[in-house]
Amino acid sequence: MGGDSTVTETGCDYDVLVIGGGPAGATMSTFLADRGRGVAVIEKDVHPRFHIGESLLPLSMPVFERLGVVDKVADIGMIKYGAEFVSPWHRKTQTYYFGGALDKAYPYAYQVKREDLDRILIDNAADKGVAVSQGSRVVDAHRHGGRWDVAVEDRDGGRRSLTARYLVDASGRDTFMGKKLGIKQRNPNHNSAAIFSHFENAERLGGIDEGNISVFWFDHGWFWFIPFRDGSVSVGAVCWPDYLKTRNTDVDSFLLETIQKCPPLAERLRDARMTMPARATGNFSYQADRIFGDGYMLLGDAYAFVDPVFSSGVHIALNSATHATEVVEAALREDPELADIQARYEERIHQALEDFSWFIYRITQPAMRRMFLKPRNVLRVKEAILSLLAGDLFRDTPVRWRLQLFKAFYAWTYLIHLPSNIAAKRRRQRAVALAAEAG
Repeated sequence: MGGDSTVTETGCDYDVLVIGGGPAGATMSTFLADRGRGVAVIEKDVHPRFHIGESLLPLSMPVFERLGVVDKVADIGMIKYGAEFVSPWHRKTQTYYFGGALDKAYPYAYQVKREDLDRILIDNAADKGVAVSQGSRVVDAHRHGGRWDVAVEDRDGGRRSLTARYLVDASGRDTFMGKKLGIKQRNPNHNSAAIFSHFENAERLGGIDEGNISVFWFDHGWFWFIPFRDGSVSVGAVCWPDYLKTRNTDVDSFLLETIQKCPPLAERLRDARMTMPARATGNFSYQADRIFGDGYMLLGDAYAFVDPVFSSGVHIALNSATHATEVVEAALREDPELADIQARYEERIHQALEDFSWFIYRITQPAMRRMFLKPRNVLRVKEAILSLLAGDLFRDTPVRWRLQLFKAFYAWTYLIHLPSNIAAKRRRQRAVALAAEAG
């Protein structure tokens, strides 16, 4: 538990109740507590707990600085200067270094085990006076009379009721409000599934590249290879759901078999040993119909998630929480410009999701592989791509018009290699359709 309940001027236990103590919920609650708000976080798990999403982006570092935890993140992290892309079809690799982005001020990030990062963030929230309940879950929430009545079930099975002026759903893929209100929708443009585990004794890159994330393309999607400070690595395959449906063995064996379908990765793992049971997850892509409602908002993955390919999940969680703090503050003080403040926030979040999504939808296209493996810095387009990879999508920077230029180059490359790109697009469309039919 963090800070104790303090009855607000309106008679509520808290100004804000946050469902979920992951990066989004812990970040927002900390910033609100810093402003003197009474905040409670209800987290169903007990930290530390395993979670994927282990590769951070450079433009997340300013958020850690504001939270006052940047040194603690550095202590648990493996420094990451860039991202390596590997294509077995082209028999070559290409490394993008964040220091080459349009803004040279953020040349690195970290690879972290999420159980360590998330514990730092939730402990920091508690230290700032947030009332943190771990091992507890919100089972219901109703709004009436300008406040929320929230039913909480604790780890011992006991139930209690809390009241708050404002409710923030930061429940991640549990999407508490999305399910409660029936507003969570499958993404009609994308669907993927993942199978992953941790390994020891894997072959890592050398020198300053040791901490870089590696992305390996293969016939059924792509792999991530994320090195950690303790010498272990996270390896996962993000595939079309129809491929995972071909599994006729246990999950560990299926992951190992899938790795063998990508020879460059298999070579890096030839002497490696799996250190935890492999896990599988599906239906990565979804989005709620809305972010805001009467006295509530959806934050981070509770609102939308697309795909882990650009390590965008934690980054969007941290940055959306930072900007959403202003929205919640405006709602609490009953700002007459609240609607405009919400609209500006929505525009910022939708634009970032759109920027990431455009690339995510095309990451397995032959045209995209060609362009990533043979980058050209015409009109500083390569620097704009590096800015995207660094997560520089929440500031007013000259990134987006150069990304538009990249899209024009992509269209030309697509047309030059039309048959292979059409075949890849049709396969992707079939996979999305089959997933939708499966429900």
